[in-house]
Parts: sequence; C-alpha cells; structure tokens
Amino acid sequence: MSVTAPRPGTVTSAIPARLDRLPWSRWHWTIVIGLGTVWILDGLEVTVVGNIAGRLSEPGSGLPISSGQVTGIAAALYVAGACSGALFWGRLTDRYGRKNLFMITLAVYLAATALTAVSFSTWWFFLFRFLTGFGIGGEYAAINSAIDELIPAYYRGRVDLVINGSFWLGAVGGSLLSVVALNTDILPKDLGWRLTFALGAVLALVILLVRRHVPESPRWLLIHGREQEAERVVTSIEQKIEAERGEPLPRAKSEITIRQRESVGFGEIARTVFSDYRKRAVLGFSLFIGQAFLYNAITFGFGAILTKFFDVPTGDTGYYFTVIAIGNFFGPLLLGKLFDTVGRRVMISSTYLLSGLLLFGTAWLFDRGSLSAGTLTACWCAVLFFASAGASSAYLTVSEIFPMETRAMSIAFFYALGTAAGGISGPLLFADLTNTGRVGDTVLAFQVGASLMCAAGVVAALLAVRAERRSLEDIAKPLTATAAQAQATP
Repeated sequence: MSVTAPRPGTVTSAIPARLDRLPWSRWHWTIVIGLGTVWILDGLEVTVVGNIAGRLSEPGSGLPISSGQVTGIAAALYVAGACSGALFWGRLTDRYGRKNLFMITLAVYLAATALTAVSFSTWWFFLFRFLTGFGIGGEYAAINSAIDELIPAYYRGRVDLVINGSFWLGAVGGSLLSVVALNTDILPKDLGWRLTFALGAVLALVILLVRRHVPESPRWLLIHGREQEAERVVTSIEQKIEAERGEPLPRAKSEITIRQRESVGFGEIARTVFSDYRKRAVLGFSLFIGQAFLYNAITFGFGAILTKFFDVPTGDTGYYFTVIAIGNFFGPLLLGKLFDTVGRRVMISSTYLLSGLLLFGTAWLFDRGSLSAGTLTACWCAVLFFASAGASSAYLTVSEIFPMETRAMSIAFFYALGTAAGGISGPLLFADLTNTGRVGDTVLAFQVGASLMCAAGVVAALLAVRAERRSLEDIAKPLTATAAQAQATP
C-alpha cells in the first residue's frame, strides 16, 4: 500500500514516484492523443486566419473588413483573448483540477469557433476571435499541467516538445485547407472561409469525446485531500500497463510527505514564483517574449510578404506555408529527445540562439533582394526548425520548474505576460511594417524578432534548470511538502 496517513491532514505517498517509474505504454499514447491534439486546432486557427486575410478583404467575402484588420486587429484580439483566458482558467485549474478545466476550455473554443463561422459583421468576427483565443489560453495551462504530471520523468521533455510542436500539424492542415477554401472554382468567396472555421469546431467535438477518458492528475488529487481517488487512478494505470507487458512493474523507490490543502492563495503563489524562484521567473519571461514575438508576428504576416513582395497569388500562399509548417513540426520531433539526454540548458539556449542568428541572415538576404518566394520559404524552414523546438521548450520549462500548487497559474502567467508583450505588439507592428511595401520595414521586423530570440538564448544559457529525467517534486518541491516537513521538525 503506497498511501499512509501518519496524522490527520498529512499523507505520505509514493504516487509521484509510481507515475515516474512507468514504462511507455498504450495508455500514455491515449494521454498524448486526448490532450495533445488541441494544439493542432490552435495551429489550424492561426494559419487559416493568416492565409485567408486577403480573401476576407475582397468584395463578396461577406464581411466588410480589410486585410490589415484581419492580420492586425483580429490577430491581436485572438492573442489578447488567449492571454486573458490563460490567467482566468489557469487559476481555476490549480483550484478545481486539470480535468474539469480542460473539458470546459475546449467547449469554449468549440462554441466560439462555430460562431466565428457565421460572422455577418466585423464586430462579430472580432468578438468571437477573442473568445476563441479565450478558450485556447485556458487549454495551455490545463493541458501542459496535466501532461507533465502524467508523463514519466524519463520521457517528459520529448513528449512535451512534440505535443506543443503538433501546433504545426494544424498549420499544415490549415494551409492546405485554405488552398481549397480560397479556390473560387470550388467554393464561393463568402462560403469557403466559413467552412474552415466550421471544420475546426467539428474536430474540437471529436477531441472532446476522446478527452472524457483522460483521468484527473493523481498528483493534484493527492495534494487536494483526495488520496484514495489518486490511488485508484494510479492502480488502474499500473494494472493496464502490467497486462500489456505481461510482467509486474518494479517497486517505486521514493515517497513524499505532504500536508493536504484545498487551495493555495494567489498571494502565496505570487510570492513563491517571484521571490523564492526569482531567477526561474526571469528565465520563463525571457523565453516567452522571444518566441511569442517571433511566432505571432511572422505567422500572421507571412502571407502578406508573399503577396506584396513576390506577387504570389492569394490562393497559393497556403502551399508555401505548408512547407514552413512541416519544418516547424520536425524541429521538436527530431530534437526533442536531446532535451532529455543532452539536457535542457544546452538545448534551450542553442535552439534560441541558432534560430535568432539564422533570422538575422534571412533579414540580410531579404534586404539585398537575394531571395525569391521559394528561397525565402527555405530560409524560414531553417530558422523555424530550431525556433519551434525552442518555443516548445518555453512551455516545458515553465510547466516543470515551479511547485505543483503553482503550476497551472505559472504557465498561464508567463504565457500571458510574454505573449502580451510579443504576441499583441508583434502582429500589430508587423502588419504595419509589411503593409508599407518597403523592404527596409520588413527587414526591421525580422531583426527585432531575431534580437529577442538571441537575448532569450543568452538568458537560457545562464539560468536554465537541469530538469532532464528528474521528477517534478525534485525540480521544485511542492509547497505542501515543505510545510509538512517544517511541522515535523522538532
């Protein structure tokens, strides 16, 4: 029996160690599919909007909106919704559990996306872009918390990176879907873009049905006084894996003693993150600002660059973005294992620095007029191969370097703060710069993004935590564990 209660309110358990010592199994694939596939929807959303901007601004689209409003205002509202949603849902995730919230936030996303599809006015489109982001923002906190708490320590880095990188599978789908949606020989101007949003809602419904079978985090249950439920969940997982392997699992080698609490106050969370873990807070903020500015700015502006500078037809931009999206996905896929073997510090800093330096090189070539639509796409593939792994590692970092009780709120805060700084200002600035049609303005946007990525890489080289293959409780001891041990000391 792994759970004992030496005195009321205090529990000693091997549940975290039991989860970390599990071998990879079909059950873990169920978690990856049930939780990770939502990033595909996010990628679909962001890419579709970027690629259909030109079509939405054309007469007959059904909306009185300009391309700049789509790539600027609507994009910024989507990100603003994601930031506010992350903070709102993140706090509730730490208080009421991972499963409750990742079901609710997906439902919010589903409804908002479906209502975007029936937009009849600019204000309606803006409103439901905001609410779609509001649902997605909550997903970041709830999903990354659940993934890290359910995936064994040995695999946590690569799994987290690949799941966050699956955003780009959605981007591939969004790019190809936009090619069909923008083809007026197949669909009318005022119908194609609506069907792309409707498809996102249908996919969300399918994921919602799969997600019902994902359990609550046993770590969260244990801390919140539901140790018997946590025991049942872990025992059920172990039985499934033992049946699959045909042999018993090894005994867990460590236990943790905690004083259970129903909730942790916001003031204690803030004090823990920004006082006790000050350097880690600087690290998280730096990583999020760098990746958010680069990705949000370029994602929403790449189609405009192709059409304005290289005369690529609006309906063909999806092909180019598909190539870039594939490069993005292969970054975390091929480099992910190295984050668990070579280590977090080396890999995080090198992926940020390499992507920044390659972006500077792209800006130089673009300024000289040495690039075509095809070669610019190739340059972006090289930049984003490394940047994608680095960006995914930002989510991994803030989800594992703070105590259990603050995890979802920490993810939400750094996502919201970093994305607000880079993700809201980025699209607005980048839309203004690319819309001028001047090469120098676009080069400046590239250079700003490159500078922030390189700066974040330097911070990671100095401050990144060696979290590879370590349990979450070892990386950052739960607040409840610290309190219990303090009481037990004479």
